[in-house]
Amino acid sequence: MAAEDEPPNYNRIAGGSLERLGALSDGVFAVAMTLLVLDLRVPAAAAIRDEAALGQALMALAPRLLVFVMSMMTLGIFWIGQQTQLNHLDRADRGLAWLHISFLCVVSLVPFSTALIAEFVTFRIALLVYWANILLLGALLFASWRHARRRALTRSDVTVALACAMERRIVFAQAFYAIGALLCLLDTFWSLGFILLVQLNYVLAPRLPVLRRL
Repeated sequence: MAAEDEPPNYNRIAGGSLERLGALSDGVFAVAMTLLVLDLRVPAAAAIRDEAALGQALMALAPRLLVFVMSMMTLGIFWIGQQTQLNHLDRADRGLAWLHISFLCVVSLVPFSTALIAEFVTFRIALLVYWANILLLGALLFASWRHARRRALTRSDVTVALACAMERRIVFAQAFYAIGALLCLLDTFWSLGFILLVQLNYVLAPRLPVLRRL
């Protein structure tokens, strides 16, 4: 039977739109970022009697505000990472679409892990759940890029050096996050502080020789 007479294969044509995948990603990230702020609650008016009491109540929100900023940076870093991947793809396929949907599923868990660590900031389990959320984000982003390379979905101008640089960035970031998670054996605030520094490195992109390749 001639090739043109073969029945169409649904799996070969499904999930091929990079534009729709990008639009879905933007929506999920926007909702997740918006939900983060819901954990920053205004102090109860009944408990506030004067300026000093309001100041103390706001100071008590500091750990939640810190984790809020960290999670906003986390989502921003991974949104940029995903968009960078999509911008270097020529097309998508069903497997890539489901990898990115799985990635977005983990993105939607960030408000939960953020609320958990904010509520139990001194608990190692809460810190490890927060780190596991970041680990899954990195693992799925890495897997999606490997899938794209293996299935020849990348653009023709993507060199081996560029492809390896994108993978190396994810690996180095996850290694630093793992170090931050291990610091919870000393104190969870050490962990959060280290993770915050890692995020600031990737947000600010300092032009230091040691960090330039990361």
